[in-house]
Amino acid sequence: MSDRSTIRLGALDAGGIQHAFFTRQGGVSGGIYASLNCGYGSGDAPDHVERNRGIAADLLGLPPDRLVSCYQVHGTTALTVTQPWVRADNPKADAMVTSVPGIALGILAADCAPVLFHDAEAGVIGAAHGGWRGTLSGVMEATLAAMTALGATIDRVKAGIGPCIGPDSYEVGAEFPARFRDTDADSVGFFRPATRDGHFMFDLPGYIAHRLHRAGVAEIEAAGRDTATEEELFFSYRRTCLRGDRDYGRGLAAIALSK
Repeated sequence: MSDRSTIRLGALDAGGIQHAFFTRQGGVSGGIYASLNCGYGSGDAPDHVERNRGIAADLLGLPPDRLVSCYQVHGTTALTVTQPWVRADNPKADAMVTSVPGIALGILAADCAPVLFHDAEAGVIGAAHGGWRGTLSGVMEATLAAMTALGATIDRVKAGIGPCIGPDSYEVGAEFPARFRDTDADSVGFFRPATRDGHFMFDLPGYIAHRLHRAGVAEIEAAGRDTATEEELFFSYRRTCLRGDRDYGRGLAAIALSK
């Protein structure tokens, strides 16, 4: 289900779970950040970002101080969240899990894939930042391990892969496939030759789904939306680079256990 401001996936619909992949619509920011920019790491006015995050939290039925996010570093650290923190205390991590109701785990992205998880029966949720580097290094598996430590069972876990750069937009250099192949021999099928000689197109959401499936996740659904081409709805680092723009906004995805 989706509207102009949110996208929701059937795999994540369950009693006691709230989730949303937010588009760039419905916020207060202007210019290149228009309008629901939720990233303090951008050059947007901090008060605009704060108000946008408040709008997102409200759509999840929570006060703004119950929405947490991390300083994402393309790593594999998965934090167990027991209480919200303030922005000044943002930890460096790329995934979070919790079994505490009323805390929204937020992932910021602008071409990377936000991935949300739940085991509704166990009352455990997770959220991960799915860039190529973190996915290759094992951030999805780290998230699942942290969820199981809280009582989740992997074969009950359902995952939703949010809007991200699509396989027809993600052109990479000649060194990329070898880097993946050296770590994961099964990755070769997620690259195809690009029109530019020596370049390849990479299927990021497909590769994330492959890693989740191999880990034993019960159900995986992808939004199938390309952040690089759908400018009206999504922020995109790749699009910004191609245009030579000075900065870009960050989209938010979040999941919470209802109180």
